[in-house]
Order: sequence, then C-alpha cells, then structure tokens
Amino acid sequence: MSIPQSFIQELLSRVNVVDVVGRYVQLKKGGANFMGLCPFHGEKSPSFSVSPSKQFYHCFGCGKNGNAIGFLMEHAGMGFVEAVNDLAGQVGMVVPQEDISPQERERQAAAKLKQATLNDVLERAGNAYRHQLKEHAHAVQYLKQRGVSGAISSKYGLGYAPPGWRNLASVFPEYDDPQLQESGLVIVGEDDDKRYDRFRDRIMFPIRNVKGECIGFGGRVLGDEKPKYLNSPETPLFHKGRELYGLFEARDALRSMGYVLVTEGYMDVVALAQLGFPNAVATLGTACTNDHVQKLFRFTDSVVFSFDGDAAGRRAAHKALEAALPYANDTRSVKFLFLPAEHDPDSFIREHGSDAFARHVANALPLSQFLLEAASAECDLGQAQGRAKLSSQARPLWNLLPDGAFKRLVLGELAAKIQIDTRELSELWAQAEAQDKRFQRGGARPAPNHSPYDAPPHAPAAPDWVQEFAPSGHANSYGDRWRGTGNGTRNGAPRGEWKRGSKFGHPQDSWPAPSLGPRVAPSTAPDQAVRLLLSQMKFLEQLDNDDLDTLAHQPAPHGPLFAWIESQFQEHGPQPWAVLQERLRDSVHGTFALQLMEGPHGHPEGEEAEQLQELRNILAPLLAKRIEILETEALKAYAANPSDSAIKAHYLALVERRKLLRDRVTSRPE
Repeated sequence: MSIPQSFIQELLSRVNVVDVVGRYVQLKKGGANFMGLCPFHGEKSPSFSVSPSKQFYHCFGCGKNGNAIGFLMEHAGMGFVEAVNDLAGQVGMVVPQEDISPQERERQAAAKLKQATLNDVLERAGNAYRHQLKEHAHAVQYLKQRGVSGAISSKYGLGYAPPGWRNLASVFPEYDDPQLQESGLVIVGEDDDKRYDRFRDRIMFPIRNVKGECIGFGGRVLGDEKPKYLNSPETPLFHKGRELYGLFEARDALRSMGYVLVTEGYMDVVALAQLGFPNAVATLGTACTNDHVQKLFRFTDSVVFSFDGDAAGRRAAHKALEAALPYANDTRSVKFLFLPAEHDPDSFIREHGSDAFARHVANALPLSQFLLEAASAECDLGQAQGRAKLSSQARPLWNLLPDGAFKRLVLGELAAKIQIDTRELSELWAQAEAQDKRFQRGGARPAPNHSPYDAPPHAPAAPDWVQEFAPSGHANSYGDRWRGTGNGTRNGAPRGEWKRGSKFGHPQDSWPAPSLGPRVAPSTAPDQAVRLLLSQMKFLEQLDNDDLDTLAHQPAPHGPLFAWIESQFQEHGPQPWAVLQERLRDSVHGTFALQLMEGPHGHPEGEEAEQLQELRNILAPLLAKRIEILETEALKAYAANPSDSAIKAHYLALVERRKLLRDRVTSRPE
C-alpha cells in the first residue's frame, strides 16, 4: 500500500503524539514536555520525554525516538500502514493510496483478508488443542512432571494434539479447505492428495506475534521420539527467521527484569517462566538472525543468549554473535551463557536453584570477550603466525560493529591480544580493506580549509583609512580576534568564538593523526543552529533580515538547508519536527538534516527561552563573520577602483554594523 507523503505530513500535523503515547505510558507534565518511564527499557526514574511542540518522543536512557507513527510501530508492534490507519481513524481521516492500480488494490485487500482468515483458522485450532489437553490426563501429567503449573499453561496457551490422522476434521467440517494447508495445520500428500494433521500426539505451543495473534504452532513429543520438536512451516503469517517464541508473553517481564534470555526450546521458555524467569524467549528451530536481534532490541537493551556447552551450542552461539554484532552499540549489552553440557536451563535450575542460575546469567560472557574467543579459534597466540591469523579472523567480525566507543574499545582489546599497537592494527586493516571508507589512514597534509569561525582568507592590504574607522581591538579585517560572550557550550555547540590559527581541535601547525576508525564529527555552530530551527521552527519569527541572510549564506550544506527551512516557514508557517522530518525525506537536504537530528546532539532540550538565547549566541559570531566577508569584498573592490567614494561609504557602513553588533553582544548580561 503506497500512501502519499503529503498525507503522512497532514496526519502528523493533526494527531497529538502526547495523546498517542499516553495510551500506553503514564505521562506527567515536566516543564515544556511530558515525562514518563520509558516503555522500551526498564528504568526506575523517568527519562522518557514527549514534546508537544516537536510532536516527537525521545528517551535519554536508551535513545529511542520518533513520531506518533514510529511509536505505534516500535511499541505496539504495528506495521507502517497499520499505524497510519490507526492514527487516521483517531482523527477522522481516510487513508488514500498513491500510484496503485485497481488490480493491486484488489490484491492487497485479498491478502489482508487471507491473513485475517488464517489468523482465525489458527485461533480455532489453538482453542481445540487447549480443550484436548483437558481431556487427556497423560498430557496434563507430562506437564506436571516438567513442573508446569496450570497458570503458566494458561498464560502460554498450551494444548495437546491427540494421536490420529484427522482430528482437526472435527474442528473444521470442511477438512479439504485450502486454508488448512496454507496455515500449516494440514499436510497434503504429493502423490495421492490425501490430507492429514501435521501435529499428532504432541504438546502444542501456540506461537504468537507481538500483538498476541496466533501465527503458528510448535509441537513437542511426550517421549523420546524424533523429531522432538515440530514447527509450523513457512506461511503468509509465520516466518521462523523473524519470530521468537514467548516474546509476546515476556514483554512486561523484559522491562521489569531489564534483560531478555534467549533459549533454544519452547519447554525452556515455559519452564523458566515457572521458575521465576518470565523474561525468556526462544528461536524457532533456526539459528538466531539479524531480524531476531533487531526485534529483541525493540523491547530491551540487554540480551543474554543461553546455549548448551557442547559443539552444537558453540556453533549456535557463533551464529548469534554474527547476528548481534551490527546492533551492539554503546548503550546495549549482549552476553553469552554456556551451561554445563549435561544441563539445559530447566534442569540446571531444578538442580542448583534459581539464585545459582541468576549468578550464571550475571557472570555470562560479554560480547567483546566472546568475540575475542571466536576470533582466536585455532590460533596459536604464542606464535606470530597465530596472532596474525587472529587479526585476519577478527577483522570481519569487528567490521560488523556499529561506530562508537564500544567499537574502539574492542579494537584496543584485539590489538592487545594480537600484541600490536592499536593504531598499527587500524592501519593494517585499512590497507587490507582500502575500499571501506570507515578505516582511513592519515595521508598527505590536507590544504587548510576555513571553518565559519576562522578569519577570512587573505585579501589585499587595507588602506590607511581603514585603521582610522576600525572598531577598537580590530587591527584589520584579517588578523583580528573576536570573542562573543555566549553562556558556554550546550549540546556540543562551541561558544561564539574564533581566532586565527585554530581549527577546533585541529591545530594548523600539526599533522592529523591516523584515524583509529570512524568517529563522530565535532558539532559546529551551524550544526546546532540547524537543530534549533528544526526543533523550534517558530524561532524564525524572532530573527531579522540580517540573521536570515547570514544563515542563507553559510557554506553548503548548511546554507541551502537554512534556505529550505525558511521557505517551508514562509509556505506553511511554524511546523513541528515530526512534520518537517517527513518533508525532508523527499528533499535533497534530507540526509544531512536527519544525520544532525539523529546524531549525539540531536533535539536540543531546555526551556524555549534558553534555546532561543542559544540560537542568538550562535548567530552573533556568524553575523560578524558575514560582515567581515562583505568588508573583504568591499576592500577588494576599493583596490580595483580607489577613487570610488561609494565603496568607501559602503565599507564604513559595514564597520558600523559590526560595531553595533559587538556592542549588542558585549552589553548582554551573562
């Protein structure tokens, strides 16, 4: 379903994100925003902020953020179209479809109807399995022997598929209905087209999506027959590489306990819930995938993988490691728990107790340590060749990590293991993977480039009369030191200051050091001005023509983006960030703007008056710089035509503007 972007923007301008989030999170007014406990990770003190002015939510603990649509997708498990339809229904809007043929619209409607019908078929089967469990004492006895109570059985919807080939025929009178095959409940013979139940004489575990809808089943034999576990096949509803058993039931426990425990079987999940660990989930007969990990991190920032200590368990752990690495950022925790070979979590707890298991979880192997262990496989670290092999095996794993402090720390640990300097290791890997721009060596000294805070480029020598009219402390247009009186640094934006020979951490008289990997670029004053205006577009009402001219003449990409913001303001008036975000997706400025807003200093916080003052502190030196550039141009024009009195008058007017600006800044109270 293709929904016009204009409709998304209109929808976000009508809904109130505070109301949407408030349906799921208890919010209290706190200054300009509303605060509450984050629904995406466990916390005791509220760090989850919802801004009515930006129509945006942000958690200062886990970093989750977004608009009303994003919240429904992240928290309620809705798809994009479903979230849009939900919000549109709340405000009485009808969702249009863009560039879609009648045939495609009909196909989508049929697919939606089929999914709803398959859900209904599976729910009916689940109800039948639960009824059968009550009728078969030996199945109930099996669960009791495994320590599963009636309450836990009810919570997870456990049932029983009795022996026999066509038991579901009593549940579905039309046993030849194709939907029984599509849902995975019935198998049709390839040779004779005979139909029979897929699940027979098994304890049945309904598999639910994050909305609680039944999408498939897992069945476990009561004895030692093979296969021990049998899953539903891939269907329009069920994709085992994306779904996790028990995630729906564990959602609240994930937040209260602070982590998720990933196990290998249905029975592990149910038994752990019985024994005090309701935060367990299980993969569905397949290796852990990127989709699994991404889904888990929607609900918690801490994942503990539990595996058997045998060779098969180690292989499964290596798959989980590769799946987890791309999501292991600075705020997330990933650990690996290996139990003794003779135990699974259920048997371990029953023999050693819940406290002992909790200690094992707490002492599980951190991701960085397991990465070192995995990369060291079959490496004789006592020999140079073995350490070189470690370097080769570690590089593709390390490359999977997202940029950040954690990635750099792991690089240091690997370098120590390889017995090489961290910088040398980075250079070696850069040589081995030169096409990867994330790992660059320091090259020839770059030509100096001027930031908006540097003095202007060299120009012709100023005539004597310039000295006469230059403001106090301003020797000439090219060698001055200007210092604003801003109120310090907020969110990484430097004070209003420039001085000759400074590049904010890159002295002109030194060579740049070789890079140790990707890093976050320092935030500049124009960066912060972008963030402030995108967060509080109404600040444009407080700016005069000189301010707007200064912003529009900033070097690309800032200047064109400022011009775009002003054009949006003139066309639509002040808009919240949630709406601007959608408009930017179709704009040439979108990538740059979204990087700034989603980066480490995105979405400035504080009272509006403080943010407006911060913007003025940023604008003052930028405006002074702009005036300097105009002065330089005037002097160049004078050098070409020294008899033109108009040029002299123009220059003097610029000097006066700068003097007034300096007086305005220095007279402002700290």
